[in-house]
Amino acid sequence: MTNERKIGFDNEKYLKMQSEHIRERISQFGDKLYLEFGGKLFDDFHASRVLPGFKPDSKLQMLLQLKDEAEIVIVINSEDIEKNKVRGDLGITYDVDVIRLFNIFTKIGLYVSSVVLTQYNGQPSADAFQGRLESLGIKVYHHYHIHGYPSNLKLIMSDEGYGKNDYIETSRRLVVITAPGPGSGKMATCLSQLYHEYKRGISAGYAKFETFPIWNIPLRHPVNIAYEAATSDLNDVNIIDPFHLEAYGQTTVNYNRDVEIFPVLNAMFEKIIGESPYKSPTDMGVNMAGCCIIDDEAVCEAAKQEVIRRYYVGLCGQRQGAVKDEEIYKLELLMKQAGVTTEDRRAVAVALEREKETGAPAAAMELPDGTILTGRTSNLLGASSALLLNALKYFGGIEDSVLLMSPQVIEPIQNLKVEHLGNINPRLHTDETLLALSICAATSEKAKLAMDQLSKLRGCDVHSTVILSPVDERIFKRLGVNVTCEPKYQ
Repeated sequence: MTNERKIGFDNEKYLKMQSEHIRERISQFGDKLYLEFGGKLFDDFHASRVLPGFKPDSKLQMLLQLKDEAEIVIVINSEDIEKNKVRGDLGITYDVDVIRLFNIFTKIGLYVSSVVLTQYNGQPSADAFQGRLESLGIKVYHHYHIHGYPSNLKLIMSDEGYGKNDYIETSRRLVVITAPGPGSGKMATCLSQLYHEYKRGISAGYAKFETFPIWNIPLRHPVNIAYEAATSDLNDVNIIDPFHLEAYGQTTVNYNRDVEIFPVLNAMFEKIIGESPYKSPTDMGVNMAGCCIIDDEAVCEAAKQEVIRRYYVGLCGQRQGAVKDEEIYKLELLMKQAGVTTEDRRAVAVALEREKETGAPAAAMELPDGTILTGRTSNLLGASSALLLNALKYFGGIEDSVLLMSPQVIEPIQNLKVEHLGNINPRLHTDETLLALSICAATSEKAKLAMDQLSKLRGCDVHSTVILSPVDERIFKRLGVNVTCEPKYQ
């Protein structure tokens, strides 16, 4: 048995190249550089899934090298607060994530100067969130909707456009603009600040650090298709950068919002320094990820699996009433473009067959060595809990017949759930299973051996024949397991 995962990305090379390019870009501008950080700063799990070898905290490690001259501004769309938009990878709302980001950045020594509420229109939930932030001592600014954005340049660059936005007070040369997720208004915040700096006679620049789409791989490369699948709730599409093609005769990939906003950025720079330093949206970026792919086959396979995973996430969201049909149609089209079907996720067919055999919900897990394990529903355990134990046994070399937890341990927990906590289902969820296993590990060498295998679950693929409970979904995510579900309830 091997637990090796095929690496397709050189993370060390990436850190070196990326930090060098960011430092070069800072040196191009005088008093201030606004650096838009797309994606996740320290928990970029999407990147680590589609670029095996990429570390989720790579961007953060790079930024820590610049911490003495950098400050962070966190941006959140007021409409996302109103809609309780949730981060799919963590299962928490964007407003909760803003506070989480603030606390983590502050704890590791990064300076967070403020939070910006974009698209602000007096939303009650946004006002309540502002009150919460201010009670924590965090400065809050408002940015507003501009009619005709981004094409109405005359209005945008006026006192009724960017001029109406609050000016964000900053004190350091490098200002990193980040957000809980896409569509938060990071770029507009940067451009607004450039306008205000110009009005104050301060020379300022802008650069963009976003991992996806990767500009120097093909437009329909699975990694770029996976990015479109990840942002299917937005109206984003990857396109050839027409400005770069015209300026250099070179085909590069960007996405539509950057291309649409580029004339605005050009006009802004012309006002600030007389001419734009960039000839294309691609020029704005500093992303070196495409230069660090060392095994394209491994990366393509990982990205294709991500497209399938996103499709299942969309189907379950549709079943729950949170995803529109149009989004599913887009995901289906992306599946075709990537050349994959649900059958290419090997755990799917095995899980469905197991459900057919047992007549109850089942789950299957594909391990890094290609082995597929299953878990079935029993009187004691749910299918996810059974699968979890089976995987820990496999990684620990423990015989399948070995009972890691005796019924004498499980039954009191079931009694507590049903008799005292009002649960109808007595079966143990994954969190309860792990707690019971950890208790048994105090007296059982086999249980302790199983517990020691938990880190090996990271990166494994699981498919459930029913939509998981929030508890099971959360536990799998914390363990780093990539989960998909059939769009049906138990």
